[in-house]
Amino acid sequence: MNVQRPATRRPASWRRPDNRPVPDRGVRDGADGTDGTPSSERGNLMTFLTRAGTALLAVLTAAACAASAPGAAGAPITTTTRPGGTPVLTGQRPCAGQPDVTCADLSVPLDRAGAVPGTLKLQVAVYGAADAPKGTLLFLTGGPGQPGVPFVQRMRTRLPRALAQYRLVMLDQRGTGEGAVDCPGLQKEVGSSDTVAPTPGAVIACADSLGERRNFYTTADTVADLEDLRRALGVTSWTLDGVSYGTFTAGQYALAHPARVRRLVLDSVVPLDGAGVLYEEAFGHAGRVLRTACREQGCGFDPARDLATVVRRDGNGVGVFNLLVIASIIDPKLADPRFGILSALHASAGGEPARLDALVAGFSAPSDEPPAEFSSGLHAATLCADSRWPWGDSAAPVENRQQALDRAVRRIRPAAVWPFQRETAGEQGIPQTCLPWPVSRPNRPASGRTLTVPVLLLAGDRDLSTPVQWARALAAATPRAELVVVEGAGHSTQSRSDGGARAAEAFLLR
Repeated sequence: MNVQRPATRRPASWRRPDNRPVPDRGVRDGADGTDGTPSSERGNLMTFLTRAGTALLAVLTAAACAASAPGAAGAPITTTTRPGGTPVLTGQRPCAGQPDVTCADLSVPLDRAGAVPGTLKLQVAVYGAADAPKGTLLFLTGGPGQPGVPFVQRMRTRLPRALAQYRLVMLDQRGTGEGAVDCPGLQKEVGSSDTVAPTPGAVIACADSLGERRNFYTTADTVADLEDLRRALGVTSWTLDGVSYGTFTAGQYALAHPARVRRLVLDSVVPLDGAGVLYEEAFGHAGRVLRTACREQGCGFDPARDLATVVRRDGNGVGVFNLLVIASIIDPKLADPRFGILSALHASAGGEPARLDALVAGFSAPSDEPPAEFSSGLHAATLCADSRWPWGDSAAPVENRQQALDRAVRRIRPAAVWPFQRETAGEQGIPQTCLPWPVSRPNRPASGRTLTVPVLLLAGDRDLSTPVQWARALAAATPRAELVVVEGAGHSTQSRSDGGARAAEAFLLR
């Protein structure tokens, strides 16, 4: 919802993680000394893709915070304890490898109603002076499930002009980073993917391991944490920048606390009403992305029609969609010769499926991504609580959900999701994660319905994780919105395209 489901996942696509670069690994020669001939091709692809796994989904890289010698440029976080229980940041320390970045901890209650005891310790990173000319910028990463603190350096690299004027704050939202929700079975099956469908057993085991704690990982809980963070920092208002699921969190905060927000950047937009879980817009957009890539590469065939042929013949719509969603993050123009997606689709439609099958299997391979880097358990808990489902919300009885999903799928117009089939909408990982998720406390959306602050909406025209239609719909409903569609870009435009980063900086510096 990344930022994932951007990418991001929330429609969970919104929940797509979007923050690490693709490993620089190509399809290597086979062990038998061949140079990539058809007999060795599948093995080479599987080796590359399985080892890369869902790490291909993330975009940002940086060092996490830990003890380190402070530098002269390091600025302490000033906090004040005042009557009435004002939140404070504790344990201030330099961040590893970044002596001018301060790390600290924010303690928040697990259950703000007080019925369930316990607290959560959220790690916070701060870069820059408290009296920065433009104030404080809170940058929110995606998922849900992705931490924030490890990515400070990446954002410093991508937004240098803006951060010369702002104090940057990033945090590990509840259930992520060092305090990540850990569900080993689910983590292994899906890693950071929204679209790979987990087994019901892995989903139920995750929910059972959390017990009643699963009720307290909603976006409303995170919004309350953000308000505690604002108070701990001692600022009356700030600017928010969110990517993928971070757009949902930032938007919900702005709806709940409009007087506290100066402006918003929403990059790879997730619908603020929790809709989009069946991905109809992304399925239909896939055909346009494929045909645009073909025109640019002069491929000489219709890859959208080839896709339609393949998924109807082989019943592998979810796997092919997962492949294209990831590709829209790491290779939005579908031009990377390591993958050769267009030619693989064409060959499969012509009766030679080996290369496409290898790509689909490799991109869907079990993940070794640890929960501290992306928590699939937190992803499930938040996704299931936040989203607008065909069966209602997360309080709906489990036994009635499949029938409601089936009815919703039958109502989808086949033309709206072509070249995919409408059945794929119900079979992909977003609804399949939450069908068996036990009855839980639903998210409490903000009371506001319209963003009233200045908003910059960024969208990549090739993004299949959070398709551009979602950004256009929010722009049409937002009085002070500006929409920038970055041509040739996919998910997470600020970190993956110069056009997205420069548009964000221009808006932030007004």
